[in-house]
This record gives sequence, structure tokens and C-alpha cells, in this order.
Amino acid sequence: MQTRWNALIAPIVADAALRDVTYQQLSTAYSGPGRYYHNLHHVQALLDTVEEYAGLVKDREVVELAVWFHDAVYDYLSSENETRSAELARQFLVHTTLSPERQARVAYLIECTAHHTASYAPAPDLDFFLDADLQILGGAEADYAEYARQIRQEYRLIPDLLYRRGRRKVLEQLLNTPILYRTPEFRERLDAAARRNLRAELDRL
Repeated sequence: MQTRWNALIAPIVADAALRDVTYQQLSTAYSGPGRYYHNLHHVQALLDTVEEYAGLVKDREVVELAVWFHDAVYDYLSSENETRSAELARQFLVHTTLSPERQARVAYLIECTAHHTASYAPAPDLDFFLDADLQILGGAEADYAEYARQIRQEYRLIPDLLYRRGRRKVLEQLLNTPILYRTPEFRERLDAAARRNLRAELDRL
């Protein structure tokens, strides 16, 4: 993972020490206790998706930066994770050669992951980024079951009754949205499977 980080960051940050320190900061954050799903494996999966769908991505550098920072701050009890993760990205990006406009787009992509089903002002790669972050919903049945188990582990301190109530609300919101995936490519490939997985988990709850 550090090799992938350096390949992305070396062209835009001359300070090798800053590159290394920031990687360690992110690696430590994503490897923290309680990170069962929102960890480096999730980051790697998203980077792999960017590579797989490179033809759909307009600004790969911006998207990959957003991938690295989007869950850097993760407290399952907080509603400010995305805002704080975006701020962490901003603090780093001021030391890069990225234009202010591209720096702002990185932060915007991150902030929009707070509510995947909301309506947002259009931005390059936003639809792709949100779809990539939700791709696990349309995964194979076993992969989705493992994801659901990992999410429950992240909320392991929440009693079952409260967790099920909150999780049902999330699942129902996703199921009730007319457009779960925003790009035609992801919609065609994943929408039907995602809705089956969501309904199955909801039935289990």
C-alpha cells in the first residue's frame, strides 16, 4: 500500500518526509482498534476499482486522494467523520502542487460520502466515487454477509436492540432510494444484487 501511496503522492509532494509521515498517519488511522470494515482493505478495494474503471474517471489523482482520506476519521458514534476526514485532507493538500480547485474537489468528494442517497451539486467523478464506495452492497452473497458482519463488529458496543433499529433504518433508506447507483455502469452491474442483499439483511434483522 505504501508503494501505491508514493506513486500517487511523489509527483505532487516534493518533501519525502511529509509523504512518509502522512502515510504512517493514514495507515495508523485505518488500522486502529474497531476498524473491521473501514480499514486499509477498504481503501485497497476502492483503489482497485479506480484502476478497473479508469475509463470512467476524469481526474484519477483527485479520486485516489479522496479514496485515501475519505474514512481517515472514523468514530461510529460521530456524525462528523466525513467533515473531519475532509479537513484532514485539506490540511495535507495545501502542501501539494494541486490547484485550489482540485484540492476543493477532493474534500467535496469525501464530504458527500456522509449521505450516499442525497442530492448533491454535480462535480467531476462524484457519481463514480459514491458508486465505488457502495459497490460492496452489490457483491456476492458471501461477500455482503462478511461486510454486514464487519459493520456489526464496528458497532459491537451497541446493544442488539438499538443496533437492529438503526441498521434497519439505514437499509430501508437505501432500498427506498429510486437510484442506488448513479452511473449506468454500476447500476447495470450491481443494482439488482445490491437490492437482494439489502432485503436479505433486512429480513434477518
